[in-house]
Amino acid sequence: MKSIWFITNPASGSATGAKVDALVAVFEERGLALVGRTAFPKDDLPTGDALDAAGADTVVLFAGDGTINAAVCALAKWDGAILILPGGTMNLLAKELHGAADPATIIHAAHERGEIVSLPFVEAGRHRALVGLILGPATSWVHARELVRSGKLRGLVRALRHGIRRTFSRGIRLEGVPGLEHHAQAVFVRPGKERLDIAAVDARDFRSIAALGWEWLTGDWVAARAVTQVFAERFRIGSRKPVLALFDGEPVMLDPATEICGGETRKMFVRTLKAG
Repeated sequence: MKSIWFITNPASGSATGAKVDALVAVFEERGLALVGRTAFPKDDLPTGDALDAAGADTVVLFAGDGTINAAVCALAKWDGAILILPGGTMNLLAKELHGAADPATIIHAAHERGEIVSLPFVEAGRHRALVGLILGPATSWVHARELVRSGKLRGLVRALRHGIRRTFSRGIRLEGVPGLEHHAQAVFVRPGKERLDIAAVDARDFRSIAALGWEWLTGDWVAARAVTQVFAERFRIGSRKPVLALFDGEPVMLDPATEICGGETRKMFVRTLKAG
C-alpha cells in the first residue's frame, strides 16, 4: 500500500468534505502517494487501465455500501487492492473488515499490517451484493428512502402510501427454497462462504409495517425481524413479471426466473480486523 486512488461520495452518510480533507492529510502523514481522486457519482469510476496508468496499487473507498458495491463490481478484474472506510449510513462492509475503528485508525492499521482477503457475495445475472440482496414488496420503500436522502420531501407522502400499499399486497414467490414461506413481504439474502442466508419477513399488521418502513427511512434495512430463516446454495424468482430488487440498497429490476446464487471475490480487500 504505497500509491492511493481515493474514491468518495459526497452524498453518502458521513463522507463530508472536511472528513475527506482530513483523510488526505492522513495519507500524507503515512507517506502514501495520492495519484488520483474520484467524487462519485459526479465523476465516473476509474477503470483498471486508468489506475494502472496512474501507478495506483490501492483504491481507498470512503462512501456508503451502494457506492462501494458499484466500485467493486467495476474493478472486479483489476489486480490491485481495495481499502474500505466507513463513509455511509450503516458501513456494514467496513465493520466486517475493520470492526468499529474510525477511518484514520483504519488507514494507519492498513499501512502497517493490512491483510488481503476475499469476500462472499450474492449474485443475480450481472449484479452482485456484498452486504445483501432484498426482494419482495417491501423494496418499494426505496422510493421514500431516496426522497429523504436527497432532502426532496415533495412527494414523500405519496411514496410512503405506495410503500404501505405494496407491502400489504401479495408477497414474492421464490422457487428452490424449501421451508420458506411463500408470499413474504421482504426476503433478505445475505452472502455466506458456503450457502446463502435467506430470511423472510412477513409483516401483515400496521405496527410491523410502520417498523419496517422506519427501518428503510433510517437506512437500517437489515434490522427487520426475521420470521423464517433458511439456507440454500441457489434459488429462482418465481414471479411472472420483473421484480424490484435491492443490491446493497441500490434498486435493480430482475427478470422472472432469474437465478440467484453465491460466489466469492478474488483476494482484493484490505482487512485490519484480526481473524477469529
